[in-house]
Amino acid sequence: MKNIIIGFILLLSVSVQAQTKKQLAAAIDSIMNNYTANDKPGASVLVYQDDKIIFEKGYGVSNINTQEPIKPSTNFRLASVTKQFTAMSILLLEKRHQLSLEDPIIKYFPGFPMYGKKIKIKHLLTHSAGLVDYEDLMPANQTVQLHDTNCLQLMFLSDSLYFPAGTQYKYSNTGYAILALVVEQVSGQPFAQFVKENIFKPLGMKTTVAFEDGKNMVANRAYGHSFENGNWIQTDQSLTSAVLGDGGIYTNTLEYTKWIKALWSFKLLDQSQQERAWAKTKLENGKIIDYGYGWHVEDFQNITHPFHDGSSIGFRNSVGLFPEQKLMVIVLTNRNEHDPIEEVHKIATLYLK
Repeated sequence: MKNIIIGFILLLSVSVQAQTKKQLAAAIDSIMNNYTANDKPGASVLVYQDDKIIFEKGYGVSNINTQEPIKPSTNFRLASVTKQFTAMSILLLEKRHQLSLEDPIIKYFPGFPMYGKKIKIKHLLTHSAGLVDYEDLMPANQTVQLHDTNCLQLMFLSDSLYFPAGTQYKYSNTGYAILALVVEQVSGQPFAQFVKENIFKPLGMKTTVAFEDGKNMVANRAYGHSFENGNWIQTDQSLTSAVLGDGGIYTNTLEYTKWIKALWSFKLLDQSQQERAWAKTKLENGKIIDYGYGWHVEDFQNITHPFHDGSSIGFRNSVGLFPEQKLMVIVLTNRNEHDPIEEVHKIATLYLK
């Protein structure tokens, strides 16, 4: 009789868990309602908790021309979510004693304009360098895509910073393009090769790539789209889409979990180094900014945690990471509208109760 009762309790527990899982899935479907049309660009959603994928689903199509459905294995352009990989590349070089975050950038680019002589690598990482946005310096008649090295060259068209290095925060794609060039200078490898050999390959991220047109390819690729004049059109590339350090990596929600597991298990960095990347930054003047190394830091549900958004011509992405709760929510979309941090917050709330 005792064994029968125990068996019944276990069966009941499994039934309750299955029902709860079904209810959570329905709740996520409801949250993602705006992306569910099966003939329009959509989204890939994944929830990762306690080193397990507990929800994964694709909504909509990866390409309106082929009507290929989005799957968890569909690779999206990460846009600025890329910055955490660029920051990791710098931190790996620091761990190997190949550079210091206190190094001035003129150590690596001796000809850099003198207005930047006090900029250090740490300032680039935390968006406190004050560099002018390269997008604002692009020639009006630019027709060829920029690359990271072009972003550096554009700095010679400026004669000053937005503010003295290390005194304020201003989000900077320029800084992360230059960080990718620092990686190349120190490692002697192209940035795309460095991240492949030092991050993607060791972690088993087989289809994740820093995309370079004509040099490599994106498998299972999602193309970006914009809604114009009542219709969705493909708007996958812009003049800045070939810049790698600030936004050029493609991945899918499944492979991204391998990255997150490596972060919160401290596989790539020492614990202190990783936790610093996820922490707010105190500037030289004592001001606290809500950015670490490649990660924004916010307070949500009374939890201080890292997150990041990514936005480019045809993509909007967001990831919320809760290391202490071992929870990650990621939403990748291939449409040029809305910030999916709203969906990330709503989904995270389901699991933080």
